[in-house]
Amino acid sequence: MQTPLYGAFIDAGAQAGYMKTDDYNGRQQEGFGAMHMTVKKGVRWSTANAYLKPALERSNLTVITEALTQRVLLEDKKAMGVEFIKDGRLQQVFSSKEVILSAGSVGSPHLLQLSGIGPAQVLYQAGIEVKHDLPGVGENLQDHLEFYFQFKCKQPITLNGKLNLWSKFLIGARWILTKTGLGATNHFESCAFIRSKAGIEWPDIQYHFLPAAMRYDGNAAFAGHGFQVHVGHNKPHSRGTIKAMTPNVADKPEIRFNYLEHKEDIEAYRACVRLTREIINQPAMDAFRDSEIQPGESVQSDEEIDAFVRGAVESAYHASCTCKMGEDNMAVVDSETRVHGIEGLRVVDSSIFPTIPNGNLNGPTIMLAERAADIIKGEGMLNISNVVVGLGNDWENVQR
Repeated sequence: MQTPLYGAFIDAGAQAGYMKTDDYNGRQQEGFGAMHMTVKKGVRWSTANAYLKPALERSNLTVITEALTQRVLLEDKKAMGVEFIKDGRLQQVFSSKEVILSAGSVGSPHLLQLSGIGPAQVLYQAGIEVKHDLPGVGENLQDHLEFYFQFKCKQPITLNGKLNLWSKFLIGARWILTKTGLGATNHFESCAFIRSKAGIEWPDIQYHFLPAAMRYDGNAAFAGHGFQVHVGHNKPHSRGTIKAMTPNVADKPEIRFNYLEHKEDIEAYRACVRLTREIINQPAMDAFRDSEIQPGESVQSDEEIDAFVRGAVESAYHASCTCKMGEDNMAVVDSETRVHGIEGLRVVDSSIFPTIPNGNLNGPTIMLAERAADIIKGEGMLNISNVVVGLGNDWENVQR
């Protein structure tokens, strides 16, 4: 942590009465603490770096790029292979055991629907022959929304002072040569998970703290130094849909999130605004906090907050849950990732979460894939471990 702002944010949370946590991925998620990053030796450690690249030399792996999968090939409700376009030519490959879809929470349900697997009415309307009526395909879409609370900073210690070309050159050169410095971090180095109200067992609000006031396009919010807190409600009640519109994979599906459709989601974002103001106004931030840029101090009433939220929220790109796992009528895959009613077909990606995880999706999706790999290989479960989980004291009756 190269700026005192990261620690000040954590201390402000403690002063507001919240817990601290040493490892929000461990015993206790709730609280304020340092944020984890998937970075190795100064480089973003993606799943491509961690899993795919080391396996590229395997004789049983062929990677085909710049190809567009059209559909799963079915024969009497058994997956036989996939059809795809490569270099303008329609090609087919056939499986000896199984077909596994990992196209994501938009791509996987869309491919299933294009293959004739999905809600019959959706397929009829899209002009797709119904091979297997599975009503949950493309339903249950969930996502995390967030907005950023921005403040001017009294001291010139933020990343706003590093946006000029010379600073960018120095940062880039240091990273290229040593893989260290400001180029080796995503700059979200402190965070928090809190509960929006009493009676919620697990924290449902997440914070990312950034020592800069800027937009997602990289431009500064104003001329000067500032900081911001990205905040969002992690357990939305609103549900959306993915629907194929035509039989052509090149035609984009309809993606309807239905954000903020549920009353409880609206109330949660009101809590996001009011609780964040309380935290940032703690003594730990006094040496740094100046005037509020966004939402702005005039935004106070429920109606004003609702209008601000609807105008300012952005997707955290955590789309999920559109091929949910389960055994009910709307489930798409079973507990071993197999598509209900279709032999030899699995879905393994964030679309099979029944509900959206209470945090960023990268880690949970990797965990899901690790478990699916074990299932596919026929390996058993790990030994049961009675792990102690930390919960807020008296969470049934108090918010913190």
